[in-house]
Amino acid sequence: MNKFELSRNAFGKLVFTSPEGVHEGVVPVRAFPIAAPETGIALVDGDGHELAWIDRLDALPAPARALLEEELKNREFLPVINCIRHVSTFAVPSTWEVDTDRGQASFVLKGEEDIRRIAHDTLLIADSHGVQFLIRDVQALDKASRKLLDRFL
Repeated sequence: MNKFELSRNAFGKLVFTSPEGVHEGVVPVRAFPIAAPETGIALVDGDGHELAWIDRLDALPAPARALLEEELKNREFLPVINCIRHVSTFAVPSTWEVDTDRGQASFVLKGEEDIRRIAHDTLLIADSHGVQFLIRDVQALDKASRKLLDRFL
């Protein structure tokens, strides 16, 4: 990995500085945002050209890691469902009330096809507005949540 520094400019944009030059408005992009969010992160410039590749986020110095984690959090909105509290009906469309890693949420599931299996026990659920919700591990959900979810799978 090349030596580089990350900072923010006065406008809050990420600035990449390396021996090759300075680039403002750098964007971190995860190679595998769901399956391996902590590995394989590219830093790209405004034109989409890769400036650096980061094998592991935890290998970065703490200040650079904190900047990247903050930038990724702002860029990616993928709430993780921890609990399904209520489903209005087992027919679609239905309103779901869930607890996520970002707080309580309510969304409308338009159709069963909006629940996609990403891996064996990982699901991605799209609401009626296109917001994606993630269930990392169906088996880690409580029994009541799994029972509600099973009605749609």
